[in-house]
Amino acid sequence: MTLQIFGHKSPDTDSTGSPIVWSWYLNEVKGIAAAPKLLGEPNTEAAFVLKRWNLDKPEIIDGVDAGAPVVIVDTNNPAELPDGINDADIQAIIDHHKLVGGLETKGPIDIMIRPLACTATIMYDLMGDDAAKMPEAIKGAALSCILSDTLEFRSPTTTDHDRAVAQKLADDLGIDMAAYAADLFEAKSDVSAFSDAELLRMDSKEYEVGGKQFRVSVLETTAPKIVLDRKDSLMASMVDVAAEDGADQVLLFVVDILNEEATLLVPNDLVESVAEKSFGATVTGDTVVLPGVMSRKKQIIPVLTV
Repeated sequence: MTLQIFGHKSPDTDSTGSPIVWSWYLNEVKGIAAAPKLLGEPNTEAAFVLKRWNLDKPEIIDGVDAGAPVVIVDTNNPAELPDGINDADIQAIIDHHKLVGGLETKGPIDIMIRPLACTATIMYDLMGDDAAKMPEAIKGAALSCILSDTLEFRSPTTTDHDRAVAQKLADDLGIDMAAYAADLFEAKSDVSAFSDAELLRMDSKEYEVGGKQFRVSVLETTAPKIVLDRKDSLMASMVDVAAEDGADQVLLFVVDILNEEATLLVPNDLVESVAEKSFGATVTGDTVVLPGVMSRKKQIIPVLTV
């Protein structure tokens, strides 16, 4: 049975590219039949990567059969995975997020969770000398994942090793990293075709904080005005999105990549309290700017307080 490889729901570049990278490795190097999958439509940046490197978009699935062999990448959080994931045959987890708990396996498995900025960096290490065998398109996918997850090394999650691997891939490909990163971020920032609800769910993860269920959404962009000009309708849409998704509140952080800051939309007293208690911010309107906040994983989730 073909091994299915997938990342989290609302797939970004890392959760789109890493399954492709690891599927190539298993198929071509290890001789194991594997196929990349997606748990939703890729975001605009990930779609750009697929087109730029002439990669087929992985099949989108909404569930896995009981007993189906799978490898989970770029997450270990059951809330970000298909319902019934614990009935599947989880054979490995490759991730760079904190250990959440809740996954159950049929037996011992390989787990690799490392404090790096990107899953693709971990995969590069796991391949060892075989990483040199990656064809251009697979190297392009891996480089895209690293540049995206590190925001071209602006994110505080960035390590020297992420930089080194990215530089090696860029050198192999003969491309200018800064120019390519600009193309990535331009694609990421093009959100004009998306509804408010789609924007709120585009790069979003579910967390429980102090008895409240939050959908924590992040929009990384080089053109924050495009998103912030829609703040009134976005805040109005938060009510329906939260109700439909079983959350108490949507938190939307608009991350300005170039100015290295985030703007949090503040639609009500609950979010105002979260902003003040979590970030020490003083809220005077329906938005608050959080200087230096770039990473949901490192700077938002760990400090959220109700």
